[in-house]
Amino acid sequence: MSIRFVIIGGGPGGNTAATVAARLGAEVTLIERDLVGGAAHLWDCIPSKAMIATGGFLSELDRARVMGLAADGCLDIEALRERIASIETKLQRSISGLLSSQGVRIIAGTGRLKGPGQVIAETETGVEELDADAILLSTGSRPRIPDWAPLDGERVLTTRQAYPPPEMPGHLVIIGSGVTGVEFAHMFRSLGSEISLIVSRQQVLPGKDPEVAAALEAEFLRRGVHLYKGARAAGIDLDGAELAVRCDDGRVVRGTHAVLAVGSVPNSDMLCLDAAGVTADAAGYIPVNHHLQSSVPHIYVAGDLSGKLPLSSVAAMQGRKIAEHVMGLHTSNHRHLDYDKAASAIFTEPEIADVGLAEAEAFAEGRKLRVTKVPYSSNAKALIEGDSRGFVKIISDPATGVVLGGSIVGRGAAELISVLAVAVTCNLKVVDIADALLVHPTLAESLHDAAE
Repeated sequence: MSIRFVIIGGGPGGNTAATVAARLGAEVTLIERDLVGGAAHLWDCIPSKAMIATGGFLSELDRARVMGLAADGCLDIEALRERIASIETKLQRSISGLLSSQGVRIIAGTGRLKGPGQVIAETETGVEELDADAILLSTGSRPRIPDWAPLDGERVLTTRQAYPPPEMPGHLVIIGSGVTGVEFAHMFRSLGSEISLIVSRQQVLPGKDPEVAAALEAEFLRRGVHLYKGARAAGIDLDGAELAVRCDDGRVVRGTHAVLAVGSVPNSDMLCLDAAGVTADAAGYIPVNHHLQSSVPHIYVAGDLSGKLPLSSVAAMQGRKIAEHVMGLHTSNHRHLDYDKAASAIFTEPEIADVGLAEAEAFAEGRKLRVTKVPYSSNAKALIEGDSRGFVKIISDPATGVVLGGSIVGRGAAELISVLAVAVTCNLKVVDIADALLVHPTLAESLHDAAE
């Protein structure tokens, strides 16, 4: 008899777990209330990157004169809206088709726990009760909306209401300067909006390498982005065609629209966790062990709900590991997920990417490091493409030469960081990168130069 595996939530964690488990012979049922593929993925990640790509083309047109060309361009917001919808539809159909082809049963509805081995699926046609040998909870998260924010979906928006917004903002006030906030600042500035960014601390991207944050801040200032450091939003007043964001230090930031980029809330409140004895923390996240098991061993958790890194790549890898564990693989000795070695990227201009050990954090702990850094201005490909902003930094152990981490600021950073991610994961040494014979001219040569 095959294992009955019920998954609530069809995001990157859920659909990957479904795919892998089905291939291994499980009887898989996937319950999804919105989009198979993940609301956060298809409503946040994909639309934002599509808009950033459009803004990137406009930036390239601005640089065309430097390249010896005359060019002009303007934004067609309806065409952009249609393009985003088309990408979302294609991805959703592809994921749904793959799951169906592998025998995964997809239920369009809302799932919740009835007991340790029972799941309730509510659909438009009624309620279905499912028995399960293993359960995966992967319902993601939603944007956090502070009590002081008069959200109306037109001028005061969550991030998900701005892909693209009902109208292009003349002056957008972005509340929050984490990854989402700075991507929004870059995206809408590229599309022509005036930007004010409220930064609650003394640098954008709190927790990131200060040198990386400084490079992005310098670029923002060059492009005319207004930075309000050390300010926390405390209220928003609507006044005709304008709005005013009140900060706790008395400053007032005025604009035409505002976007809330102040974090997220886990979607655990409707799962009826108590019915199955699953423990959640005060914030609603579900603690897990290294096998991604909750306090009930056969109930697993993936994605944002697990309280780990909120990245689609992490959720997908968690889903794979969970499916293999459910099917009896890797139950003892195997490589567990090491979240400290996860690569991440920020799709601003210039791009930012990092992996592994952070330089500032290591120095604060008194660790000895070898840090090598080369600027993009010494890279032939960057000069050819007319954009030499940024640098490559590699962090290694001075005694062994093992690569511990790195940061990249500049064109192609999100792609190039993959090389350092493999090095960090596989304990490669800087000499392994230095000895690689790379293509010339490429941006990747900066990795080689930093490793020498």
